[in-house]
Amino acid sequence: MSTVVIIISIVAAVMAVATALFIGRGRARGGHRMKKRFGLEYDRAVTRHDGNTEAAERELGERVQRHGSLKEQPLPPEARERYLVLWARIQERFVDSPQEAAAEADALLARLAEDRGFPGGERFEEQLDALSVHHAGQVHGYRRVHMAVRGEAGTEETRDALVEARDLFDELVARRPDDSERRRHAPGRSYDNRGHAPRVLGRPDTKG
Repeated sequence: MSTVVIIISIVAAVMAVATALFIGRGRARGGHRMKKRFGLEYDRAVTRHDGNTEAAERELGERVQRHGSLKEQPLPPEARERYLVLWARIQERFVDSPQEAAAEADALLARLAEDRGFPGGERFEEQLDALSVHHAGQVHGYRRVHMAVRGEAGTEETRDALVEARDLFDELVARRPDDSERRRHAPGRSYDNRGHAPRVLGRPDTKG
């Protein structure tokens, strides 16, 4: 074998290794960005794909392609006020009727998300996928409430789910920086300094 052929073979081998390393690093950076963006949703996708990170990242990437361009619609002040009052009533109702309160919260979140421009609640999985693209850190509580309503979750588990679901509610009902409408509170309700109803849910009375 001539010296020229040997040199060409070495150069080709080096280039192949360099290309593989470059692609591998690119995938690692892409995976890191995807995990940072989706958080717990990334972990759930990996688990659903039996640990196959490439399949999970492909699924999440498809979510971004489908829903990344979605523009959230502004929530009129009167609608925002109505949702705040309804959520406060759900929290009060939880003390006596945890399951009914969770069902109301599930339906309210679906309706609120639709009002903000996300797919309708009758297409729960699609709505959740779209929400995960824009509110990845807050969708887990909504999923937990949805599953609690349809499963056999205990009272404490349902309570925890409802408390966590409040994160998504706050995100969807939050005022935007360009919303200059003066804050108006519903009579007889206690709100924090952001116009949110109290987070604490009372524990149902235990009767022997």
